[in-house]
Amino acid sequence: MAVFTPLSDAQVAEFLSRFDVGSLVTLQGVAGGTENTTFFVTTDRRELVLTLFEQGEHEELPFFVELLDYLDEHRLPVPGTVHDRDGVALHSLADKPALLFPRLPGRHPVAPNLAQCRELGDTLGRLHVVSQRFPGHRPNPRDLNWLMAMHHKVLVYLSAEDQTLMKDEVEIYQGVFGEAPDLPQGALHGDLFRDNTLFEGDRLGGIIDFYNGCTGDLLFDLAIVINDWASGPDGRLDPERHDALLGAYQARRPLTATERAVWPTMLRLTALRYWLSRLLVIYVDPPAHDLTPHDPEQFRTILKARLEHGALPLPEAIHA
Repeated sequence: MAVFTPLSDAQVAEFLSRFDVGSLVTLQGVAGGTENTTFFVTTDRRELVLTLFEQGEHEELPFFVELLDYLDEHRLPVPGTVHDRDGVALHSLADKPALLFPRLPGRHPVAPNLAQCRELGDTLGRLHVVSQRFPGHRPNPRDLNWLMAMHHKVLVYLSAEDQTLMKDEVEIYQGVFGEAPDLPQGALHGDLFRDNTLFEGDRLGGIIDFYNGCTGDLLFDLAIVINDWASGPDGRLDPERHDALLGAYQARRPLTATERAVWPTMLRLTALRYWLSRLLVIYVDPPAHDLTPHDPEQFRTILKARLEHGALPLPEAIHA
């Protein structure tokens, strides 16, 4: 979240007049982030978030609106979009696509505790159960096909050792996933890092930033979460956080035999996905704005740890 397109109070007040949300009291730009412009909006009736979309495929925005509204209708803690008096959510403001959301409570967990891991695992399990019935479709933009096509672009910037590592890994993934194993499909968050969650103490107040949302392998989503939520600074998995999250998840959606078989490889694939995407931002496709990119080394470290130490045994379901 950041402010790339400044807005005046008058512009926002006029925009809000289309909605039944009250009158503008304060407008606050939100610093940080890499892609969109975000404001906290306070009216005389409620707290809201206003997002302007600066880049990306704008024709895909209706997918995100439909996904958020669908999950909100199923009582998941996501910011369902605010619709205007005519039932329309997606608008234009300052010549940019704009969406209005309720502001959800909480803060990003820096070092999630076991209760927070269990809470996220339970919620992600519920989300994946209902997301299998979501009627929308958007192919995963960072799947195996993307890895195969894009990894060549960064090889020249890597050491000989890392070139071999990346090429060998992609070849292995092709062998495991190339024949399209029978993995459960549904709508994914696609980027469920700690900073895309909001907690009030141990209670999950919200899951935010669905702009990597897509449809595909549910296991892909789960592996992204485990690599971020349960990895230590050395990349190794923390058994307690790993088991708390996966145990609570499986109480909602037990993994299939096929998912269990490919789980160690999926952890590696999603680690390489972020190593590669961060390398691309540094060397190939830098952001349009002057922002500090994320460090690729974090996910190279995680990938190396998965190769050296493997995956931890999958826990049994934790039943409340």
